[in-house]
Amino acid sequence: MATQCATQEAFEISPRFRKTIEERIERLERDANFDEAQLDHLDDIDHIRRQMRLVAAERADALRLRLFLDRAKPRLPRPLIAL
Repeated sequence: MATQCATQEAFEISPRFRKTIEERIERLERDANFDEAQLDHLDDIDHIRRQMRLVAAERADALRLRLFLDRAKPRLPRPLIAL
């Protein structure tokens, strides 16, 4: 039960960190598409299997990061004047 509550909690991240994660997701998805396209050029069944696992891992990692961003809220900037 405690695990479910912890996974539902939202947390704050900086806009810069969010941008870094979004860039990483884009890179993973682009690499997965490229690696999947390379399957047509492979002949060895073991190489094909490893390539398919690579594509699956890249897509799974991108999904994991997307879920992370869905739970994250942007951190509000600090006030310029101390209160």
